[in-house]
Amino acid sequence: MSGPLVPFRQFVLKVHSRCDLACDHCYVYEHADQSWRGRPRAMSPETVSWSVLRIAEHVKQHGIERVHVVLHGGEPLLVGAKRLGEIAGELRGRLDGLCELDLRIHTNGVRLDERFCDVFAEHHVKVGISLDGDRAANDRHRRYADGRSSYDQVVRAVGLLRERPELYAGLLCTIDVANDPVAVYRGLAELEPPRVDFLLPHATWDNPPPRPSPTAYADWLIEIFDLWLDAGQTVDVRIFESIIRTSRGESSLTESLGLQPSDLIVIETDGAYEQADSLKTAFAGAPETGLHVLTHTLDDVARHTGIVARQLGLDGLCDTCRACPVVESCGGGLYAHRYRTGSGYANPSVFTADLLKLITHVRGRTTMPTHALPYSTVDALAAGYGGEADVTRLAETQRSVRRALLAAVNAAGRSVPEAWDALVGLDADHPAAVEAVLAHPYVRVWAAECLRDGGDVDHLRNIAAAAAVRAGADLTLDIAVRGGSAHLPSIGTIDALSGRTARLVVEGGSFAVEGSEQGDWQPTWRLTAGDFSVVLEDADPYRDRHQWAAAPRLGERDVAAWQEMFERAWQLIEAEHAPYAPGLRAGLTTLTPLAPGPSGRDVSSTARHAFGAVAAALPADPATLALLVIHEFQHVKLGAVLDILDLYDESDNRLYYAPWRDDPRPLEGLLQGTYAHVAVTDFWRVRRQAAPGQGDTHFARWRAHTAEAIETLAASGAMTPLGDLFVAGMRRSVTPWLSEPVPPAAEEAAARSARDHHAKWIVRAGNR
Repeated sequence: MSGPLVPFRQFVLKVHSRCDLACDHCYVYEHADQSWRGRPRAMSPETVSWSVLRIAEHVKQHGIERVHVVLHGGEPLLVGAKRLGEIAGELRGRLDGLCELDLRIHTNGVRLDERFCDVFAEHHVKVGISLDGDRAANDRHRRYADGRSSYDQVVRAVGLLRERPELYAGLLCTIDVANDPVAVYRGLAELEPPRVDFLLPHATWDNPPPRPSPTAYADWLIEIFDLWLDAGQTVDVRIFESIIRTSRGESSLTESLGLQPSDLIVIETDGAYEQADSLKTAFAGAPETGLHVLTHTLDDVARHTGIVARQLGLDGLCDTCRACPVVESCGGGLYAHRYRTGSGYANPSVFTADLLKLITHVRGRTTMPTHALPYSTVDALAAGYGGEADVTRLAETQRSVRRALLAAVNAAGRSVPEAWDALVGLDADHPAAVEAVLAHPYVRVWAAECLRDGGDVDHLRNIAAAAAVRAGADLTLDIAVRGGSAHLPSIGTIDALSGRTARLVVEGGSFAVEGSEQGDWQPTWRLTAGDFSVVLEDADPYRDRHQWAAAPRLGERDVAAWQEMFERAWQLIEAEHAPYAPGLRAGLTTLTPLAPGPSGRDVSSTARHAFGAVAAALPADPATLALLVIHEFQHVKLGAVLDILDLYDESDNRLYYAPWRDDPRPLEGLLQGTYAHVAVTDFWRVRRQAAPGQGDTHFARWRAHTAEAIETLAASGAMTPLGDLFVAGMRRSVTPWLSEPVPPAAEEAAARSARDHHAKWIVRAGNR
C-alpha cells in the first residue's frame, strides 16, 4: 500500500454528537458503531482550534488550492447560532487567504431560523438539508422520538433558504424503495433545490438492505432518471451526473462512485480522526484511526492503512469488480457497502446488481463517446505515464474516431463506391483484418484530408485491397498508383507500375497485378527488439505530414542501420526508462524516417491524426533515439486524449509563453509541449546517472521550464475541470523533481539559459 501521500481536501467536523430527531435509518445511532455514546455532546473550543490548525498546516504543506469543510453531527444546529458563528469565523480566519474555502453545514433543518441564516450569510456557509421526499416518504423514517412528523418544520426551513438562495446548497434524500419514486422526486423538485443527493441506504453483506426484487434500487432510481432526463434535467442530481461524468472519463461528484482516491477525513467532537462516517454501518470501531488532532498531523492520518486502502482505485477492488464493464463509473460502490465478515471489504458492493443496471441504463440513454476513458486511466496519463492497460484503452478510443472519419468521408460523397462496398463487405466477414488496416496511422491522416478536400479519394481502393489481402478474401479492384507505386497500407508497396491505376486480383491472400508479373513487390519493413516490433514506414504517401520532411524510400543498408539503432534504443528504454515501456508497447506501432534536419540536427515529430506513429531522423546514438521516441509518444497520447475529452476552452484564442520556444503558442500548443517535456525532464533526470555533466544541465533546465509551463496552464483560466485535473497530474510528477539536488554549475547553466531565452522572447514580443 505504498505510494505518494494523497492530501485531504474534504473535512467533516462533528460539532455536535446528538440529534433532535430519531430517524430509524440513521447510520450514526442505528447501526453497528455506537461510539457516539461515549463522546462529548459538543466539540470544545480547544478541539475546534486544533482542528482548524491541522487543516491550515495541511493546506500550506501541500499547496492545496481549495478545501471543503462540512459542519456535521448528530445535528449541528444543536450547538446554537452563536457557537456556529464562532466556529465558522475561526475557519474563515485561518483558511481564507491560504486557499479557497467551501464551507457547508448538513442539517435536518427543524431548528433552522433567521438567526442561523444570518450567521451563515455572514460567514458564507451553504446549507444542505436532509429530506426524504414528499410528506409520506419523509415521515416513514424521519420522525421525532415520540413519533411526531418533522416534515412541516423541514419544509419551513427550506422556505427560508429559498428566500436566501445564496445559502441553499441542496437536499439529501435517503432512498427507501417502499416510497413512490415519482412522488419523492416531484416532492423534492418542487422545493427548487440547486442539487439533490439520492443516497443508497447504508447496508453490508452481513446486514443487506430491504430488497423486494433483485434490482429494486436500480429500478427505483431509473424511474426518477427517466423523468429527470425527459424533463430537461432542471435539477442537478449528483448520482446521475456522476455516472455521466465518469462514463466520459471525468471525475465523480460523490465518494460513492468512481475510482478517484478518497480525500475525506472526519474529526469527531472529541478530536478523534475517523474515516468516512458510512463505515459505522460495518462493525463497531470500523471508522477509527486511533489518531487525534492534539497529537497527530493530517499527514499522519493520510498514512493510516485504512485511509490508504480507500485510495488504491482499481487496484483496491476485488477481481469481480476489476472485470466489470462499468467499474470506471461504479468504482466498486461505497467502501462501507462492500463489507462482509471474514473477507472485510474485498467484495463487490451489496448494491452491485443495482449499480450495474443503473449505470448501463444511464449510459444507454445519454450521449456517450463509444469509448470512454476510466478516471484511473486519465489520472495515469495526466502524470505523464500510462501503463499497458491505459494506453490500450486509449488506442481503443481511436477505433471509433477512425471509423467515424471514414463514415464521414463516405457520407460527404468523397469515397469510391466499389471500394466502399468492398470494405463494408470485408468488415462484415473479416472485421479483424479491416481493423488492422484502418489502424495503420496514415489511414486516418488520409481520411482527415479527404474531409478537407485535400485527399485523393482513390486511396480508398488501396485500403480495401489491403484488407482483402489480410483477410485472405477474393477481390478484384482497381488500385491507385502514385509515381509508379501502389501502396497497400500496413502491407507493402508494389513498384514499377505505369498509369494512374492498376487492376489487382486478390485470391486467398495471394495477389497479382493484371498484365504484369506483379510488379516489384516490397513488403513493409519492420524493426524488432526482442518480442517488440514496429513498422518502419518509408512508403505510405500520407506519411509526409510532419513538421519535417519525410525521408525517401530506404534501401537495405538504411533499414539495417535503423534496426541496430532501434534495438539498442529499446534496450535502453527498458533498462533505464521502464515506466514508459509498457505504454510504448501498447501504442507505438510505427516509426517513420525523416530527412536529417538543418545542419544534420536531430529532428522528430508526430502528425495529429497519426495515432501510433512517431517520426524521426536517424540519430547518431541510441540514447537520442530513445529520447525522441519517448518525447514524441507523449504527443501521440495527448492527441488521442484530446480526441474524446475537453481539457481546455477551445474558444480561447490567446497566445502563451512557452519557455522552450521563442514564439508564443496557442493553448493547445502549450499543453502539448508541456506534456511532452514532462517526459523529457524525466528522461534527463534518469539519464544524468550515465551522463552526469550533460544530463545534470539538461535536467535542471527542463524541470524549470516544465514547471513554469505547468503554472502558466494552471493560471490560464481556460482549462476545463478535467483539464485542471490533467494539469494537476503533471504538477504531481514534476514537483518532487524540483527538490532533487544538481551541481551548482548545472543549476547556473540552466538559469542562464532561461534568462537568455526570456530576453529573446521579450525582444521578439516587442517587435510584433
